[in-house]
Amino acid sequence: MNAVKDHPDTSERSSWPRVDAAGVHALLGDGSEFAFLDVREEGLFNTGHPLMIVSAPFSHLETRLAALVPRRTTRIVLMDQRDEGLAERAARRMARWGYTDISILRDGLQGWRDAGLEAFAGIYVPSKAFGEFVEHRYGTPAIDAAELRRWIDQGKDMLILDSRPYSEFHSYSLPGGIDCPGAELVHRAFDLVEREETTIVVNCAGRTRGIIGAQSLINAGIRNPVVCVRNGTAGWHLSGETMARGSRAVAPPPTPRGLARAIEASMRVSRRFGVREIDAARLRQLQAEAARSLYVFDVRSPEEYEAGHIPGTRSAPGGQLVQSTDHYVGTRGARIVLCDDNGVRARMTASWLVQLGWAEVFVLTGGLGACGGALEKGVETVELLAPAAAIGVERINVLELDRLLKAGEAVVVDLASSLRFRSRHIPGAWFAVRSRLEEGLAQVTAKASKDTRLVLTSDDGAFAAIAAADATAATRLSVSLLEGGTSAWVAAGLPLTSGLENMTSATDDVWYSPYDYDDLRKSMTDYLTWEIDLIRQIEKDRSIQFRYFPPNAA
Repeated sequence: MNAVKDHPDTSERSSWPRVDAAGVHALLGDGSEFAFLDVREEGLFNTGHPLMIVSAPFSHLETRLAALVPRRTTRIVLMDQRDEGLAERAARRMARWGYTDISILRDGLQGWRDAGLEAFAGIYVPSKAFGEFVEHRYGTPAIDAAELRRWIDQGKDMLILDSRPYSEFHSYSLPGGIDCPGAELVHRAFDLVEREETTIVVNCAGRTRGIIGAQSLINAGIRNPVVCVRNGTAGWHLSGETMARGSRAVAPPPTPRGLARAIEASMRVSRRFGVREIDAARLRQLQAEAARSLYVFDVRSPEEYEAGHIPGTRSAPGGQLVQSTDHYVGTRGARIVLCDDNGVRARMTASWLVQLGWAEVFVLTGGLGACGGALEKGVETVELLAPAAAIGVERINVLELDRLLKAGEAVVVDLASSLRFRSRHIPGAWFAVRSRLEEGLAQVTAKASKDTRLVLTSDDGAFAAIAAADATAATRLSVSLLEGGTSAWVAAGLPLTSGLENMTSATDDVWYSPYDYDDLRKSMTDYLTWEIDLIRQIEKDRSIQFRYFPPNAA
C-alpha cells in the first residue's frame, strides 16, 4: 500500500508512477475516462496550465474532490509546478480516501512546457474558448456599447436580458436590464416579448455567457432579432458608461403558453444537436455501472433545487454548467445526465455540452417525477473527505479570543482567501495558505513566545477546522479554533481591519477577477484581450475538439 505521510522525503518519491507530458496529452484526446488535476492553488493555476486540466487545489481537496472525481477507481494524473512534492502530498491523501489509480506528471507544469505543449492562462478556459468558437462559427450577431447607447437614446423597441446569476446581476448591470440566467433564456423569453419586431439584447460581464445566451435564443428559433453585447458590462464600462447597481428586475417564470413554446423550441434544438433522452430505468443502469463515472445535475436555479430535487443530484444551473464545466466535472469521458422539471433547461444545456465535445450527455425524461419517491429539500450536500480533522483541537469563542489578544497571549492565523483577508480580518491576524501552512506557521512562530496560543480562523470556521490537523503537525505552539470563524467575530461587533498585512504567502491562492484590481480599466482590457485571443491559441492544442452543427442540420 502506498505511504500516506503528508510530507514526503526523497526515498518516497518513486512511490507514485510518473507519466510524461506527451503521454498525458495523448490520453486527453482518446476519449477514455481520465482525470487530469492541477493541485496548485487556483491563483497559480490562473497563471498557466494545460488546456484540459481541472483545478483541484491541495488546500481544498477534502471539500471538492469527491464531487469532481466521484469514482474512486478513476485513472488520475496529478500536476504541480515542477514535481516538487505537492502532487506527492495530494496523492498520499487521495490514497487514504480510497482513490486507487494515481500517477503524477513528470516535472509538473515545467515538464509540460518543456515538451513544447501549450499552457493557457485563466480559468474555465475550455468554456471561454468555446464561446469564441461559437461566435466565429455561427456568426452570433453582436453590437458594441456605443451602438447600445444609441439604441437606448433612440428609445428602440428592445429587451435587455442579462444571462448571469442574480448575485452578479444585482451587483452591477446594464441600465434597463432584466436578469435571465443562462438556460433560463429559452425557458422564459417567449413570455417577455409581445412583438416579433422587439430586438432581444443579451449580455453578461464579458463575452462567453452573452454569446452562448444569444445563440441559444437563435438556435431555439425565436422570431425576434437577437444580438449580444460585445464584451458585456466590461465593454460598457470601458466605453465610459455607468452601470446600474442593485437592480432587482428578474424575468418571471414562464406562463403555460410561454412554456409550451419553450418546450417545442427545446425539442427542435434536441433534434438538431442529437441530444439523447433516457428514462429512470436507464438512469439506474448507468448508476449501477461501477466501471464508469456518472454525473447527475439538476440544471434549474439554486432556489428551485433547494425547494425540492431528486436525491443524489447536484445543483448546476445550466448557464453556469456551460460557462464553467470544469468546475463541476473532473473526469474527461464521463457520462452526464441532466434533469429539470419540464425538459427545456436540460435540453438546452445538453445541446451545448454536446458541442463542447462531451460524447455521452443525456436528459432525464420526465424530469423531477421520473424517479418516483419524495424529493429532497435543502442545499446540495457536500461530501467531506477526512471529516475528523479537528478532533481533539480546542475551540474558543470570540470573547475568549478577544481577551487573549488583549493580553498578548494569542496570535490569529486566517486561512480565508487572500481576497477575503484583504477586505476584512481580525486586527493583527496573519494570512496563510493551507498548502504552505508549514512554511507560513514557521514565520508566525518565529515572532511568538513559546506560550502563545495559535488560533485558526476562516470565514465561518469550517475550513479552519479542516486544516487543524495540518496546523498542529506544523507548529510547536498550542493550536485552537475560533468557534464560528471570523463571521462570529463580526456578529459580536468586534473590530475588523482590511488590507494585506502579516502575509506569510503570496496572494496567488485564488483567481482575481478584473473587478478585483485597482486599475479596473487595465484589468478589463487585459481580460478581454485574453478571451478574444483564445480562439487562436486553442488551434495549437488538439486535446479538445468542439463540434459544429450547420444551421440546417436535422
